[in-house]
Amino acid sequence: MKRHTTTAFLAACLLTGLALCPSSATAETKAISDATHLVQKPQGDSRASMETMQIPSHGALMNALVYVAAGAGPHPTVVLLHGFPGNERNLDLAQDIRRAGWNVLYFNYRGSWGTPGDFSFSHGIEDVASALAYLRQPENAKRLRVDTTRIVLIGHSMGGFMTVQAGAADPAVKAIGMISAADMAGRVQGLLGKGTRQAAIQSTSMGLADEGMAPLSGCTPDGLAQELAEHARDWSFLSKVAALKDRPALVITSDDGLTTWNDAFSAALRKAGDRQVTTLHLATDHAYSDKRTELSRAVLAWLAPLAQ
Repeated sequence: MKRHTTTAFLAACLLTGLALCPSSATAETKAISDATHLVQKPQGDSRASMETMQIPSHGALMNALVYVAAGAGPHPTVVLLHGFPGNERNLDLAQDIRRAGWNVLYFNYRGSWGTPGDFSFSHGIEDVASALAYLRQPENAKRLRVDTTRIVLIGHSMGGFMTVQAGAADPAVKAIGMISAADMAGRVQGLLGKGTRQAAIQSTSMGLADEGMAPLSGCTPDGLAQELAEHARDWSFLSKVAALKDRPALVITSDDGLTTWNDAFSAALRKAGDRQVTTLHLATDHAYSDKRTELSRAVLAWLAPLAQ
């Protein structure tokens, strides 16, 4: 038999599923069947799933989804908050958290990424509160298998800012996680202490514009900068220490220039008596582009005892 004919013949044997070796195929089929019986597959409503919804918030409906963990539950739940404007969504992290037995809620603030309404920092803070209220409604908690006593906020960049604001305002939030959190008001407060109000607003406006405004509607860089200036004192991270000092906090930083503010916040929490502060620095960019695995491991390790 010619070489090319032999090759074709062998390939045909493989494609026909070992048709020339019936005894081997029978044994393999039996082994697969036996192994299948050992796997406990979630049935019906206990399977992992992705549920989409629109969450009401002050007259608008926010686009949202929940990665629902496998099992009857109820499950501890993470509310995962995106940054400004939100190009890095961290949904790979959401999937890892779901595999660890947690639900994960992700949503877009009013005026961001197609959610109707006007974007502002005040609205974002309100939107997180609306998302928490949605999860706690009995019918939603039952449908999504949410343990309403174990809800954790985790935010990246501006999402970390939202985490601090919402966590401080809501004592029922079990813990807060911050990934390169941006103390946006604290930075403006520092600028106000060094120069004129107009100079602080102009510098902040330019920084916001550089981040990209295309996914946001109903706002301008100047308007957002003025809003931060108006709330510089009451929105700064340090102003929230007293409200958060009795809860677990995860503070992860990177080489993006935000470490100073995060370190100051961690130190203030510890000084106030918080013995549940976990910190980690990863040498990477703001999006943790080459440290995704390390980021996930750190978050999952921190969440593990909170699920008990």
